[in-house]
Amino acid sequence: MAKLIAGNWKMNGLLGSGKDLAQALAKRIRSMETNAEIAVFPPGPLIPPILRAVSDTSIWVGGQDCHWNGAGAHTGDVSAQLLADLGCSGVIVGHSERRADHAETDGQVKGKAEAALAAGLKVIVCVGETEAERDAGQMETVVRTQIDGSLPSGGTVDTVIVAYEPVWAIGTGRTPYLDEIGVMHSLIRNRAAGLVLGEGLRILYGGSVKPTNAKEILRIPGVDGALVGGASLTADDFWGIIESCP
Repeated sequence: MAKLIAGNWKMNGLLGSGKDLAQALAKRIRSMETNAEIAVFPPGPLIPPILRAVSDTSIWVGGQDCHWNGAGAHTGDVSAQLLADLGCSGVIVGHSERRADHAETDGQVKGKAEAALAAGLKVIVCVGETEAERDAGQMETVVRTQIDGSLPSGGTVDTVIVAYEPVWAIGTGRTPYLDEIGVMHSLIRNRAAGLVLGEGLRILYGGSVKPTNAKEILRIPGVDGALVGGASLTADDFWGIIESCP
């Protein structure tokens, strides 16, 4: 299975810069061969122009979050159904920044994931420990609990992807040792067995992935791709990670 390289733009980019970035990626994928599957997750208002910019390529576009309800009095939120209606292929749920900034619980993340599946979207479910939890030796317990509480019912390996993001590594330039990444990916795969139907669950690594370290990370057994933050905001850096796929 091809590695999935997913770019999470977070709250970055304006209309002009977002379109420029998407067009630059589209131009490269039209003219260059790659072994990777590519996805981008722009801020919500940029989704329609980004979809148009990559419409004739294999790049798929998703939302950065969705609500667990299909409609209602939820000011500022977006439904999975609307994302699907716009033409999105997937959505990220449970990102550490959503869990921290908005106090999202595992149960809410699971509800969002199930809403995404009901709308016909792929879902990337994020899990990972904080620096304090790792320093206390609690990382395995934390991630097991998040897996148990966040993964949707009825998901399959075709519709559910897990992203392991050690919170202390996001945007800091720090990354775990390669063997630590391998251990956590193995733990997630074992814990998710039975919760996600089918063989071959895709597990992405997210945490300061950049062109200089992508090749060694993507060669770790059990790492099926990367959820990329800051390095996805420039075409050169993002493409450098894509080219690192074995």
